Amino acid sequence: MLPSIPAKRYFTIGEVGDLCGVKPHVLRYWEQEFTQLRPMKRRGNRRYYQHHEVLMIRRIRDLLYDQGFTISGARNKMQELMEHERDKKRNGEVLFDGVERLDLPEEAIDQATAHEAHATPAMAAQAWAPFRQELLAIRALLDTED
Repeated sequence: MLPSIPAKRYFTIGEVGDLCGVKPHVLRYWEQEFTQLRPMKRRGNRRYYQHHEVLMIRRIRDLLYDQGFTISGARNKMQELMEHERDKKRNGEVLFDGVERLDLPEEAIDQATAHEAHATPAMAAQAWAPFRQELLAIRALLDTED
């Protein structure tokens, strides 16, 4: 069982190794094998991974260690998964990375986006209330997982 991912913007290679159960040299190797994995590099070539990259590493680890894929097979599977995600975004099934389309009434969406430039702060807050409630519910679910 892997530890939960903290709410941070960037993770060092050591932190990612601990979060994913993989040694840093393996992560560097996977960067060469999986083109989707591109951590930001700062001075001294220090790597900084973002949340979505940690999730990707966990997925790669699962494919290799748990499901028994070869590197080549895992690379193909990751490409397949990325294409599937891209198609979902194109079809409007995913609004943001990792967030599925919300089942909110069309009126709520129309109200939230209509005349945003002319809305007062109170009008905007009221229009976005259903989205805020949905996000708070998601946050509550995530907090109970730990």
